[in-house]
Amino acid sequence: MVKCHISNNIRSLRFNKNEMTQQQLADLVGVTRQTIVAIEKGKYSPSLELAFRIARVFNLHVEEVFTYEEEHD
Repeated sequence: MVKCHISNNIRSLRFNKNEMTQQQLADLVGVTRQTIVAIEKGKYSPSLELAFRIARVFNLHVEEVFTYEEEHD
């Protein structure tokens, strides 16, 4: 069985962008701060649309923000 995991580097990107807060990012992409917290902790995988919106805030491609990983048993 293959398990998938989507990791991200949003926290470091926020820090490097004038220490942007989770709330500021949430406001820019139209979600709650709790959603950003869950994404950063890997507890929630964003929709494709949200992933693109987050990447655009940092002027990056989706693949530069999110990493798709597969684990084989």
